[in-house]
Amino acid sequence: MSLFEPSTLEVSGISAESSVGEAISTRSNIFEMTQLAESAVLRPLEYGMFPHDVRAALAYRIAARAGESRLAEYYAASVGDKFNLAESTMIEGEPESTLIPFVDKAANATRDIVAEDISKLKAVGVSDADIVRLCELIAFVAYQVRVALGLRLMNGGA
Repeated sequence: MSLFEPSTLEVSGISAESSVGEAISTRSNIFEMTQLAESAVLRPLEYGMFPHDVRAALAYRIAARAGESRLAEYYAASVGDKFNLAESTMIEGEPESTLIPFVDKAANATRDIVAEDISKLKAVGVSDADIVRLCELIAFVAYQVRVALGLRLMNGGA
């Protein structure tokens, strides 16, 4: 794998031959660690109650709602039959009715998360370990959205 194959660089549209690409080459360890983090939160061996396709659906949702269409498309390829989860705002009577609002709030208004939000997740059967896994996923995708946007801006795009 070359430095420019990791998803964050791929979705930002940076080529190895550009001036930004040359600058990135001097900081390759950051993108290698980012790719490792992506694998750890999107495709972990121990995934708890969030299998890989659900994680991809949530990542798609976070990226799409942040306006990061290239990153959303990247995750959409791994969503499978969980696309409704990624698109829906609420599925009444299902754990997703609590999960989706939590994901949206944690991704977009993190400082507004309160103990009651965690209690709601626990009330629908989400374990402490799965809450941590979910928060890791949300934090990573939010980071990835910001890095991809920043790289595109450095490259003269929006």
